Amino acid sequence: MNIGDRIPEILGTDQLGREIKSSDYRGRKIILYSYPKANTSGCTAEACSLQAHKDELKAAGYEIIGVSKDKMETQKKFADAQGLTFPLIADTDTRLLQTLGCWGEKVAFGRRTVGILRTTYLVNEEGIIEKIFSPKEIKTKIHAEQILDYIKK
Repeated sequence: MNIGDRIPEILGTDQLGREIKSSDYRGRKIILYSYPKANTSGCTAEACSLQAHKDELKAAGYEIIGVSKDKMETQKKFADAQGLTFPLIADTDTRLLQTLGCWGEKVAFGRRTVGILRTTYLVNEEGIIEKIFSPKEIKTKIHAEQILDYIKK
């Protein structure tokens, strides 16, 4: 997906078994971020950065939704262990990840694999993508600050 595209209506099922729809967030902005694997160092740092700045992001009108290929049970354990209070979508069939364009070939440790490309989409109140943070832009430990800096511009 690109800037100006509307995100899908059905986003998926979160760690609590709730179906998450984009229409549930109409009138609010969304930080929709994809991460490769729950409970890994980079993904934990990114999630904790967003959680730590959740109130500031909410004050700017944003809700946070994470998505990875992890199973619902894994997402729940991750959320519980890190104190995450936002939805984590269990996209086990990668349908949403593929639609968003954050599923593809990547190189890790000199190996080519297919998987989740860490990406963040800032979505407006109407469900339209306004900004995309690419994998190369995202610094996991300070990702929330990156988003806040962009919002304040």
